[in-house]
Amino acid sequence: MTNRMWGGRFSAGPDEIMTEINASIDFDKRFAAQDIAGSLAHCDMLAATGIITDADAAEIRQGLSTIQTEIDRGTFTFSRALEDIHMNIEARLAELIGPAAGRLHTARSRNDQVATDFRLYVRDVLDTFDAQVKDLQLALVGKAEAHADTIMPGFTHLQSAQPVTFGHHCLAYVEMFARDRARLADARGRLNQSPLGAAALAGTSFPIDREMTAKALGFDGPARNSLDAVSDRDFVLETLAAASICATHLSRLAEELVIWCTAQFGFVRLSDKFSTGSSIMPQKRNPDAAELVRAKVGRILGALNALIVVMKGLPLTYSKDMQEDKEPAFDAFDSLSLALAAMTGMVSDLEPQKETMHAAASSGFATATDLADWLVRALGLPFREAHHITGSIVALAEENACALDQLSLAQMQSVHASISDDVFSVLSVENSVASRTCFGGTAPDNVRAQVKFWQNALRD
Repeated sequence: MTNRMWGGRFSAGPDEIMTEINASIDFDKRFAAQDIAGSLAHCDMLAATGIITDADAAEIRQGLSTIQTEIDRGTFTFSRALEDIHMNIEARLAELIGPAAGRLHTARSRNDQVATDFRLYVRDVLDTFDAQVKDLQLALVGKAEAHADTIMPGFTHLQSAQPVTFGHHCLAYVEMFARDRARLADARGRLNQSPLGAAALAGTSFPIDREMTAKALGFDGPARNSLDAVSDRDFVLETLAAASICATHLSRLAEELVIWCTAQFGFVRLSDKFSTGSSIMPQKRNPDAAELVRAKVGRILGALNALIVVMKGLPLTYSKDMQEDKEPAFDAFDSLSLALAAMTGMVSDLEPQKETMHAAASSGFATATDLADWLVRALGLPFREAHHITGSIVALAEENACALDQLSLAQMQSVHASISDDVFSVLSVENSVASRTCFGGTAPDNVRAQVKFWQNALRD
């Protein structure tokens, strides 16, 4: 007997091992909705161009509708013997409507079919990511608005550097995620070309209307080259690259939450909803959700690397290697979606510990730069000289085990005689933060202005 999928060229079915390595239905059944949508568009076009009859088209539409209902209800039987989602749907269609089902595959191939399905699927994923990242931005903007005046230490090298506001810190991540959304939008724009009609690789001799199917499926137009249309997976690579950068931003924020939740920092507190305990240490409150978000970037970046390795050695056009494009991508997309949801929940849930943050911002001589700037403004000193004088005053404060604003005027004048009492106006963390009024600075009024900007930008 001939192989049902491959036709008369083969006299026997595949070996069990061949079936095991060749079948993709276990994962590409995710494409069911996209595959049916593509088939409906193709069916309508075939009827409109006279390639199939209206009667056959009506039967095909009714059969595909029945299959979609069965899949939605969970009653559809997926068969590994039928290899992939395309053949599973085609076989069931034949059971439902008979010979008319075989006319649906006129002027197309599984090569352009899967390329179309995957583009439709990734396009849906990109739209979902965009909405999720926006929700995370809104959560961060909400925290920024509530904590525009909450002072915390800013860090370089994880050492206390200069005081900033927690609101300003939150808005830094809003900027990062805005770039992520821009990258996702760019990827979507380049993705939105229809491969349908490229057939196996060379196009088709049937008088098809590729513009019609592209429009029906929401594409900007048909892909211009049939060879590229069936062999391109740049749209997956680009989405995975954008997802990897987004996951990196999530990981950085997650790392900060992990650090901030420690007893040594104590900057924020996560509720029981996003914390776990220990089976042996009853005092523990572990930020496991943040730690798992931090880890997700490994899986997402791994999927990108895996697909690059798969694609790098493939000649044009389609090779079965490209079946390996799906599982890592699906896992990466699921991982990013879950990480975005978890981080949005944590940001909404966390409570900054204002007193602890303020105390940390007031330690470590965080207003030393303010002192150097004052020496430049008030005494007209070159910045490098002011920097050296400030370093000497910091050393004096260290010797006396006190903060800069706890030194006496006489002590500071022992380093530079021209220092006046006005210097104390810049040494508090409140004054330091309030003075950073340049565009993009941490001053509370700046934070409030940026909150309004982002509230308006995210309103659409």
